[in-house]
Amino acid sequence: MNVHASRLALGSIAAAAALSVAACSTSPDAGGGSSDASDAAAKSGGAPIPVVAAENFWGSIASQLGGDHVKVTSIIDNPAADPHDYEPTAADARAVAGARLTLVNGVGYDSWAGKLLAAQPGQGRTDLNVGKLVGVPANGNPHRWYSPDDVHQVIERITADYKKLDPADSADFDRLKSTFENTTLAPYDKEIAGIKAAYKGTPVGASESIFAPLAQGLGLDLRTPESFLDAISEGTDPTAKDKSTIDRQIADKQIKAYVYNSQNATPDVRAQVKAAKAAGIPVATVTETLTPAGASFQEWQVRQLKGIEAALAEGTGKGTGSKGKGE
Repeated sequence: MNVHASRLALGSIAAAAALSVAACSTSPDAGGGSSDASDAAAKSGGAPIPVVAAENFWGSIASQLGGDHVKVTSIIDNPAADPHDYEPTAADARAVAGARLTLVNGVGYDSWAGKLLAAQPGQGRTDLNVGKLVGVPANGNPHRWYSPDDVHQVIERITADYKKLDPADSADFDRLKSTFENTTLAPYDKEIAGIKAAYKGTPVGASESIFAPLAQGLGLDLRTPESFLDAISEGTDPTAKDKSTIDRQIADKQIKAYVYNSQNATPDVRAQVKAAKAAGIPVATVTETLTPAGASFQEWQVRQLKGIEAALAEGTGKGTGSKGKGE
């Protein structure tokens, strides 16, 4: 989605949240690590751990890893909401103030969340910044939930944080993690492995940088100029040179499939989708946040992966495919 100018309504919640203008958390270890729980923190399997996730894709994972031992609140939980320019509410500030674990994506994707954390330091709270955890620089690609390797790193860290916050239930957290990774997430891992095995090196196009981490994880050759991908993601105008390059890739069928973010279909993107379909290049879609509302992380991702696989199968002639699947 486009990165719009921030419209955060800081004034309206300043009294309740005492929001500052700091862009990062002031908790003891905001760089993607875990802070030690305070002496007052529950360590004996008592009330559920209050967890706040800035976005529902991370919240879905956190909820499944914690089971009955956690209560997860996802601030962005509506497919129509834009995580880039979300305006926090007083209720969001109260949720953060009461949290013992927070998850933000970082890498400039949800700077409003960093401001909420900075305003509510929270004694003994653990703040997990995904971008810092996986080592992505400030100017890097923020769409880390589309990186299979990063997803598994986050799973490891969330479980480790839960065990520190609630040592008495450590065995249960290990069991939940094992079930999630080996059973619940198995279809996701299987789709990724299958696509990589069958289509590694296949040239593809995309509308924006959201697809780049997944393309890398699938072993695909993303031919779209990086500057175009970034421009669409950041809401700036792509260059005429980049658009000409993509037009030529489509017209000459240099790509076997085209993947676009249906939540950010700009005029340039819509034109490319139309051209790809006219040229007989299969089109698949991805979305920025969980769709439909209420879907789990794995349901959402597997559905999209199946759509991408169908497009690749059709575009390469390696399978019958199903044109338009995943759109």
